Amino acid sequence: MTTDTQASQTKPDETADPASRNPAERGAFEIALVDDDRNILTTVSIALQAEGFVTRLYSDGETALRALIENPPDLAVFDIKMPKMDGLELLRRVRAHSALPVIFLTSKDDEADEEVGLELGADDYIAKPFSLRLLTARIRAILRRAEPERAIGQDAEPVANQHPRIERGRLFMDPARHQVTWDGRPVSLTVTEFLILEALAARPGVIKSRNQLMDAAYPDDVFVDDRTVDSHIKRMRRKFRAVDPEFGAIETLYGAGYSYTDG
Repeated sequence: MTTDTQASQTKPDETADPASRNPAERGAFEIALVDDDRNILTTVSIALQAEGFVTRLYSDGETALRALIENPPDLAVFDIKMPKMDGLELLRRVRAHSALPVIFLTSKDDEADEEVGLELGADDYIAKPFSLRLLTARIRAILRRAEPERAIGQDAEPVANQHPRIERGRLFMDPARHQVTWDGRPVSLTVTEFLILEALAARPGVIKSRNQLMDAAYPDDVFVDDRTVDSHIKRMRRKFRAVDPEFGAIETLYGAGYSYTDG
């Protein structure tokens, strides 16, 4: 994780702002952080509070489970590798009760776990080491999708003004609400997948290199390798083919990158 924020003495397993037991009354989003690394919990909590979020911290999945079910936050960030109950099992149990938005923190070599997490219903994942800027951007994007009116109201400039809706043949994308449809049928994409598809669909027929797609989906200070982009493209195709087995709008140009063709 890259950060210039110093750690505080925030204690895990309790709300970082005890006076804010009802964040909705303050207009603040509540984020639960679940990680056995105390330094990550504290540092991320400080950064999110500086951005106006309320945080709740938990050092393991078992401790977090009951609280997430009985008093769900607006979004949760889970580490995958944790003692007692790992992030995957925690997500399985939470998903039996709610559609709580979840971001996974993974290591670079956890591609199999990433796949399982996304299949279980995680909204996105971020590989360690990660930047706090990237995590905050992903959180805001997912909250826009989950509660668009409330999330957009907190932005200095509405997302609709920054990224207009895209209509390309049978594809429709609404960045303000993080919505994607194909032939009128919804396609659920992670934030990263959405940003990659947006970069492709914005200029149909133009070849985008993997580096260009990385720049669209990640801040400048975050390194990802070619395999990561290829994995996102593979998952996107699978999701679109679930609603249209003939989907072929994302084309591979071997040695060059990818392009979007109006379909």
